[in-house]
Amino acid sequence: QVQVVESGGGLVQPGGSLTLSCRASGFTFSFYSVGWFRQAPGKERVGASCIDIKNGGTYYEDSVEGRFTISGDNDKKTVLLQMNGLKPEDTGVYYCGARYITDVQGLCVRPDYYGMDYWGKGTLVNVSS
Repeated sequence: QVQVVESGGGLVQPGGSLTLSCRASGFTFSFYSVGWFRQAPGKERVGASCIDIKNGGTYYEDSVEGRFTISGDNDKKTVLLQMNGLKPEDTGVYYCGARYITDVQGLCVRPDYYGMDYWGKGTLVNVSS
């Protein structure tokens, strides 16, 4: 049975840090590109960062570049998103999505065009003082 489960969200003050975790099971993780996508209240879901599990290639959306770090562990079937210097505009539900052998930039920039094979249910990040 395929499962994608996010964890690590919560309430944090501006300037703070959080680490999100995406744990997968039920599919051959090493053949997939995995991304973190976020949806702010009233807005569409957009890609924040994506990683190719096999070759380690990464992509970051401009607004998170230098503040967020994505990493993948094939043995643990886990993708982490370390978020530092959080801002109120980072608030939203963060979803983990996976797609079979896909260019990471394309996956992050045009997730609806490619279509995910698997989605998690999301974890809420609230950046507020």
